[in-house]
Amino acid sequence: MRDKGEYLFTSESVSEGHPDKVADRISDTVLDAFLEADPYARVACETLVTTNRIILAGETRGPASVTPELLMHLARMAVQDIGYDQEGFSWKNAEIACHLHAQSAHIAQGVDAAGNKDEGAGDQGIMFGYACTETPDLMPAPLYYAHLILRRISELRRNNDRSVAGLLPDAKSQVTLRYVDGKPVGVSSVVVSTQHEEGLTQEQVRALVRPIVESSLPAGWTVPEDEFYVNPTGTFVIGGPDGDCGLTGRKIIVDTYGGAAPHGGGAFSGKDPTKVDRSAAYACRYLAKNVVAAGLAERCTIQVSYAIGVSKPLSVYFDLHGTGRDIDEAKLARVVNEMVNLSPRGIREHLHLNRPIYAPTSAYGHFGRTPDLEKGTFTWEKTDLAEDLKRAFGR
Repeated sequence: MRDKGEYLFTSESVSEGHPDKVADRISDTVLDAFLEADPYARVACETLVTTNRIILAGETRGPASVTPELLMHLARMAVQDIGYDQEGFSWKNAEIACHLHAQSAHIAQGVDAAGNKDEGAGDQGIMFGYACTETPDLMPAPLYYAHLILRRISELRRNNDRSVAGLLPDAKSQVTLRYVDGKPVGVSSVVVSTQHEEGLTQEQVRALVRPIVESSLPAGWTVPEDEFYVNPTGTFVIGGPDGDCGLTGRKIIVDTYGGAAPHGGGAFSGKDPTKVDRSAAYACRYLAKNVVAAGLAERCTIQVSYAIGVSKPLSVYFDLHGTGRDIDEAKLARVVNEMVNLSPRGIREHLHLNRPIYAPTSAYGHFGRTPDLEKGTFTWEKTDLAEDLKRAFGR
């Protein structure tokens, strides 16, 4: 985003009941099952969901105790937890097929440590991390509020709160904010589309959603009435995988920074942490967030790159977008490399990624979340490097 002038910027979110997010949740549930049985299991699971059908496919390497029958049962339980028991998509009777098979030996030989060779990256690729001072979680504001609206609707629905009676799991939001000189100053428009039970009118749904939107935005940020869109097409009864096919990894911008920062292209869900698509993207967010939390910059973008089978990153790049307070970006890259080992093994060990912690990441973004020390989730959101970074730059 620009640092000067006035402009509008938009980000979207989707709920855990969106078809693509149902697929992400199932893929991460499969991953967690393998990691619970063996912290060093290898998983690359893709999921397709459509009308009363769930298909698992991909490559794995793990203990025989993780059977296809177990994975299909866990997929069914994930759908139940999301809340789908509809005629066209129900946890009770959806057909499930498991086509997972053994990981390619040619990929494995590049990743596995052997002799003097350290564990290599699971694929080539570029990964990005980003942080900014727009919100307390150091996330871009449009995405932060888009997530918050849907997360609150979901929490109320799961608690059977009468204030959202009739709303169903599938939902999307979109928030457009007005920026002046790089800072958000107000809301321009909000869109919320939410699946609902037969019989609710568009105006009734609007009345249910309005207070949630208003309470999610900062005080004084009033949405103009003619820019508040709720179910713009009218009726939204047929939803979820019955209304639209869902696939793992199709919401990567929702998963990251809402378009406010670059994305390397790789999806996260269903991939074990040897896949740098996931683990290195988490490490980049961790480093960017700590740079901003240390007060070294108001915005920070990090890019790293890897080659398949090679342990060290090929490049580490920092961009402080002109907001660094006399910080040499090349020095910052060197300092960070000394603080954190950015090899696949180093990232996994530093962030404790070889644990069954991934199902909670599958909806409402992988970043800007609260770390749970007891459960070990979202470790990449910690700011435990901030003090060391301050000292390194004499702050």
